[in-house]
Amino acid sequence: MLKEKIGIIGAGKIGSAIVRGIVSAGLVTKDQIMASDVSAALRQSIAKDLGIEVTPDNGKVCDFADSVILAVKPQIVDSVLKEVAKKLGKAKLLVSVAAGVPLSRLENNLAQGARVVRVMPNIPCVVGAGASGYAGGAHATAKDMEKVGLILNSFGIALPVEEKYLDAVTGLSGSGPAYVFLFIESLADGGVQVGLSREVALKLALQTVYGSARMALESGKHLGELRDEVTSPGGTTIAGLYALEQKGFRGTVMEAVVNATRRSQELGKGQ
Repeated sequence: MLKEKIGIIGAGKIGSAIVRGIVSAGLVTKDQIMASDVSAALRQSIAKDLGIEVTPDNGKVCDFADSVILAVKPQIVDSVLKEVAKKLGKAKLLVSVAAGVPLSRLENNLAQGARVVRVMPNIPCVVGAGASGYAGGAHATAKDMEKVGLILNSFGIALPVEEKYLDAVTGLSGSGPAYVFLFIESLADGGVQVGLSREVALKLALQTVYGSARMALESGKHLGELRDEVTSPGGTTIAGLYALEQKGFRGTVMEAVVNATRRSQELGKGQ
């Protein structure tokens, strides 16, 4: 359990998911967290759900917290950081989850020597199953990195990576849940197409994806080996796989990751 106070600037989807994650994991108590947001509705929602203190004042969050998590849209990062730079100084750690915004841009808006860690989490952190990558800035200490890893691992898994790979993390695990949701929906649609009810098809699709992911995680086997265990010669599975390969399934998924990575890079340049 952390003894210090955590502040969240931006109580949107990712910001509120992180709050829910660390509270649910018991990493901090409710009185150790304060969140700010320009939206009164978001503030009221998170205060009601979690019982934490909320405010429209970003500066108040910085005064309260020992570490501040920045969870605002990339387009407003610069203005928010200029607003709170003096309050953060060098004493307080800034953890940024703003998609695509590089450490150099974050540090340029803060005091000389400011400690910054850049993180790419994903939305399943709200259910304790997040997948995150993180990288430290020029002045981030080993203790800072350990703390961020503890926070992120409290609601999933977190892997330290070189910053140059964080855009790829964004394209894969950051955007990946949307690809998986679309795949689940497509599986269910296929079931409906061949006669299953929507309710039955969706439940089967959800459990199939959950079970497959769990099997892959726990078995330690290569994915190709697991696939072969399901694929009998001349059977139903190879017929389905053949249809997927004919339509370029593998290449399409790869292209989705590449395109999302490129968009993350564009956001980092302010485009």
